[in-house]
Amino acid sequence: MSEVKLAAETRTEFGKGAARRIRRENKVPGVLYGHGSDPLHLTLPGHDLLLALRTPNVLIALDIDGKSNELAIPKAVQRDPLKGFLEHVDLQLVKRGEKVTVEIPVHTEGELAPGGNLLEHVLNALPVETEATHIPEAVTVSVEGLEAGAAVLAKDITLPKGTTLAVEEDAVVLQVLAAQAEEASEGEAAEGEEAAEA
Repeated sequence: MSEVKLAAETRTEFGKGAARRIRRENKVPGVLYGHGSDPLHLTLPGHDLLLALRTPNVLIALDIDGKSNELAIPKAVQRDPLKGFLEHVDLQLVKRGEKVTVEIPVHTEGELAPGGNLLEHVLNALPVETEATHIPEAVTVSVEGLEAGAAVLAKDITLPKGTTLAVEEDAVVLQVLAAQAEEASEGEAAEGEEAAEA
């Protein structure tokens, strides 16, 4: 997993007006918390942060006011609902070697058994506990040849070394559903016949 370095500045102005001024400068207000320390209010570079957040669970190395270096992972990101720009970010302080609980994306590979079956992602992301500096970017699950009714449970997924499940082992992650288009049309036809008889 790669580390992204960002220069951050502590901020002393708060409220909507201050946040608007920060965003006009193409910067993003944020807060850094964790390890029992007081929350630290920061201003982060907007474009660099946006690029960093494209990687799920990215590890961010913060250079704060050129004085201190901290490691953090994003915990909550607020975006403008219409324009999509970053409005605020919450960062969690982490230490090298420390275990953290995060959700990693579940990717699939392979083709389902023939028959027009559908793959349902019951969990789009898998909750795991892993070392803060070695968070896997994703897990890949083979669905090759799976038939309707088949399910992939959390315990069936091979995790990278040092990563453990943070969810029940029997939690369903993926399941294969039978194609229902034909059944639905037959059901509608039967209802039509009943209506005609009445």
